[in-house]
Amino acid sequence: MPAVARAICDRHTGIGADGWMLVSRAQGDESEGGIRLFNSDGSEPEISGNGTRCAAAFLIQHGLAGEQVRIRTGAGVKHLRLLGRAGLHFEFEMNMGRPEFQAERFQLPLPAGPRDVTLVWVGNPQCAVPVDNFDFDWRAMGAEIESHAQFPNRTNVSFLRALDRHTLEVRFFERGAGETMSSGTGSTGAFAAGIRRGWIESPGRVLTPAGPIDLRWDGDIFLSGPAEIVAEGHFLM
Repeated sequence: MPAVARAICDRHTGIGADGWMLVSRAQGDESEGGIRLFNSDGSEPEISGNGTRCAAAFLIQHGLAGEQVRIRTGAGVKHLRLLGRAGLHFEFEMNMGRPEFQAERFQLPLPAGPRDVTLVWVGNPQCAVPVDNFDFDWRAMGAEIESHAQFPNRTNVSFLRALDRHTLEVRFFERGAGETMSSGTGSTGAFAAGIRRGWIESPGRVLTPAGPIDLRWDGDIFLSGPAEIVAEGHFLM
């Protein structure tokens, strides 16, 4: 499976993707389907927020789910609600669960000096790094933090700055995938860190390079965002 994931996700010789997802049918009454995830490097993460919305769109498109979708992930069963649909474009609200803070403020030792970060679990590990701007090599720092000795199983990294009391701008360097244009769990971790640090309030919006994601913290964190089916086909190896 890891080798297949690397082949499919390769942007030069494969389809090109941040990850590969296997979607299974419902088993009993617990859920409408389940997913197993592989990053582009072949590693297997617990969950992908964006990927889970894509799986929900896939299940609905194939008549396997309705407007309420429950999907089994490595981080438990996740509940999604279809907000709207136009052809192959879907909008969902997804219950991301309650964030668990390992450290609200942690001085992460780096060669250039300690960096103030927030460590939070949102179904997978997140290291949220506050920044004033993105005019530095955040990709190199993301790679350095991802494989830091502090994180024996590696971590996802988000760089965030507050634009106003309800808006964050974020860049992502994900475990096993590198730079990504968007991240549902990364947006959730950044949003939780921004609120805990007193920078923003709920509801909020996270501006990613791929577009905005809306979130609210009401006991659990709820994320609203799109999923769009762009192609179907066969990958031959």
